[in-house]
Amino acid sequence: MPHPAEMLPVFEILAAEPTDEEQNKVLALLLDFNARHTAHVIDRPHLGIVLKDPNTSEIIGGLYAVDEYNWLFIKYVIVPSALRGKGFGTKLMNEAERIARERAYVGIFLDTFDFQAKPFYLKLGFEQFGELEGDEQTPRRFFLKKVFSSE
Repeated sequence: MPHPAEMLPVFEILAAEPTDEEQNKVLALLLDFNARHTAHVIDRPHLGIVLKDPNTSEIIGGLYAVDEYNWLFIKYVIVPSALRGKGFGTKLMNEAERIARERAYVGIFLDTFDFQAKPFYLKLGFEQFGELEGDEQTPRRFFLKKVFSSE
């Protein structure tokens, strides 16, 4: 009988979207591998900051970010159209930056599409470090970062 290291794995393309169990197994394998190289990195909680309607307390906008190996990755930012240009986006981003600095992150990174807010992020001191080209059906995507100095 061959040694397990000599056995070839079965290559299977799943017929449907992966189940939660399949996704979690692949993620667990990756996290186990990563832990050998990043055990020194502190795992911090994710971050959410919301904008609420003052009358209904309904969430009408906000920011959601996750801990990514000593960086804060801002996944989602949305300010309602009626409130844009009134400083709410800046307040959301400033608060996220304040918390990221307090947690001693290296910096913040995010991505944005060409129809979204790249100029806004550049104005806040972010710099572009990557781009995915688009076509007539696919928007261009930009990757931006803000590195905190080690003052």
